[in-house]
Amino acid sequence: MSEGSVAIPDDRAFASFKAECLCEEGWNVTYNKSGITVWIQSLDEEKSLHKIKCRMVCNDVSAETMYDVLHDTEYRRKWDSSVIETFDIGRLTVNTDVGYYSWRCPKPLRNRDVVTLRSWLQIGKDYIIMNYSVKHSKYPPKKDMVRAISVQTGYMIQHRGPTHCVLTYLAQVDPRGSLPKWVVNKSSLFLAPKAMKKINKACLKYSEWKQRHNKAYKPWLFPEQTTLPIIPLCELSIQHADSLENIDESCLTETQERDSD
Repeated sequence: MSEGSVAIPDDRAFASFKAECLCEEGWNVTYNKSGITVWIQSLDEEKSLHKIKCRMVCNDVSAETMYDVLHDTEYRRKWDSSVIETFDIGRLTVNTDVGYYSWRCPKPLRNRDVVTLRSWLQIGKDYIIMNYSVKHSKYPPKKDMVRAISVQTGYMIQHRGPTHCVLTYLAQVDPRGSLPKWVVNKSSLFLAPKAMKKINKACLKYSEWKQRHNKAYKPWLFPEQTTLPIIPLCELSIQHADSLENIDESCLTETQERDSD
């Protein structure tokens, strides 16, 4: 997002994100099977910096359910096996908040975490959720994690009927380190398609789960329900890459176990 101060995304930012989700020029298809397509756009071969885009056609999930599942932090802890910890920190506006997310990386890589500013918007019957990294003084990098940077990450959900939608995931993340080639290959050929299938499966079980877990609570739809504290914009700053640890994991092999921290 912005190179300078922290800014809340405006309509132009959402339009730009949507355009990139729809664009296929300059992207290389690495996977195309069973309604799921994955593209990679290389940015820096030496540092393994790249963008990844995944698109999944869902014939059994509504756009509304997909939107709820991607927002529901409590439910994510149940279905997302890669998550270590996730929670909301505070809110900026009715459709912008700040949150923390840490996840397991393929062994033997060190696990990563991020603090992000997240915004969401409904455009007609379609939805967009997107985020980028910020710094918050109360949530500095942890010793046992590598603080990654989300340059821009998000989802676009396109309505295609009462029980039919198309989900596009777009991510440009700086993992803060030189990753081995096998990580990028594994991400595009295996991890990304698997993650999309897992989201689809989670959507099919959401209605039943939500009936038993605070079924009326959806602050992403009803902002008056939120109990998050308001964060002044001045408490946040852009997370610049050069202020973070940069590690070299490029020589690690997939079968090699990392030492215990």
